[in-house]
Amino acid sequence: MNAPLITARCHPDLEPLLPRPRPARQALPDWLRAMPSEAPAPTLGGAVVRTLKHCPPFLDALSLGIMIPLAADLHFEAGVVSWDWDPPALPDTLISRAPVGLHVPEQASGAPYRLAVNSILKFMNFWTLEAPAGWSLLFTHPLNREDLPFRTLSGQVDCDLFRDGYVHFPALWLEEGFTGTLPAGTPIAQVIPLPRATSTLDIAPMTEAQIKANRDMQAALGTEPGTYRKHFRH
Repeated sequence: MNAPLITARCHPDLEPLLPRPRPARQALPDWLRAMPSEAPAPTLGGAVVRTLKHCPPFLDALSLGIMIPLAADLHFEAGVVSWDWDPPALPDTLISRAPVGLHVPEQASGAPYRLAVNSILKFMNFWTLEAPAGWSLLFTHPLNREDLPFRTLSGQVDCDLFRDGYVHFPALWLEEGFTGTLPAGTPIAQVIPLPRATSTLDIAPMTEAQIKANRDMQAALGTEPGTYRKHFRH
């Protein structure tokens, strides 16, 4: 199944100011590029091991869908967030002029969330997103991005129907006492299109033929570098 076309739109007066959404494969983190392909492992007596750069499922997750960027620099100091961003007033729309909002912690009452500050941030999104008929969009924390000082909460929206509204991103701030700037363009949500259908599940023991196939697969993965990449991905 081909990936569906997602259409992102913003108010024309904001277009010159906003970092643009882009395919996630074009927003890979700098640390991935800097990561060595191999590294010695003291726990294995100094043997050289392959790093995550050799793991296609890890890389495919980083590259999946599109990435929504932070609209403006956010400055954090002593638990206070501020910004230097002055978008034009837009009397023909109801969108916030602030790049970030807040949820009070009581809105997550009962959820096992650890909050480094006394509220939940809400990154404001100034782009509407339209998916084709029958497709929903999963909005989630940028996958495998544990370097970010926040964690965006996940949600799914039927953006073939909700194509004229804004989807904003509640996020848990993780670094207590953080002082610094979260720059404009920082990825704040990864958007993954999903066909809207109810999944089913069938559970059964392996047959003898499937046991042999499973063993052969594990043997190949353990002895032939690149087996998955060469034979089992598009």
